Amino acid sequence: MNGLLIVFEGPDGSGKTTVLEKVYNKLLEDGYDIYKFREPGGTDISEKIREIILDNENIEMNPRCEALLYAASRAQLVGEKLRPLLEKGSIILCDRFVLSSMLYQGIGRGLGVDEVKNINDFAIGEIRADLTLFLNIDYKTAIDRKRKNFISDRLENEDDSFHKKTYDGYIELSKRFKDEIISIDANKSIDTVVDNCLATIKTYLKEKK
Repeated sequence: MNGLLIVFEGPDGSGKTTVLEKVYNKLLEDGYDIYKFREPGGTDISEKIREIILDNENIEMNPRCEALLYAASRAQLVGEKLRPLLEKGSIILCDRFVLSSMLYQGIGRGLGVDEVKNINDFAIGEIRADLTLFLNIDYKTAIDRKRKNFISDRLENEDDSFHKKTYDGYIELSKRFKDEIISIDANKSIDTVVDNCLATIKTYLKEKK
């Protein structure tokens, strides 16, 4: 693959979607061949799966069903959009990827990190994130912010213990894979977070030349 897949991760309410949008616009202005996607979603089929996953009425969804739906949505996104773009050398910014499933379903739902990774390995083949930016902010601050400003979806409405488990997982994995997962302080202003993400990405791009 000649392209690059850059993933934005973080607790619900960390601001990653807003930051990604601003980073995308700045890189687009700078002339990069760049695309952006969200997960679950990014294709017509994946967006339909997203509606099922996040629907607040689906309270009886089995955790294994949830994990498989995320993997199915991801498989469609990779096959239809990501792989062709990476093959032609584009840069892709993605709002969440496999790491989210490993944490939310693997740890949060208790399915096991390796088990969730295995079904995603089948779903996406050889595609991997080249760089992951972890927007690090306390889970309680982040989820309170999200619930205050937006209508919460099914996962965002989980209790605080669920969000704490996933956040602790983010911290653990960002330390274990510090060369692949770059922690960005998301407690700072949006503009500062955007600037720090841009600096990290541009440094990475220079090193890849």
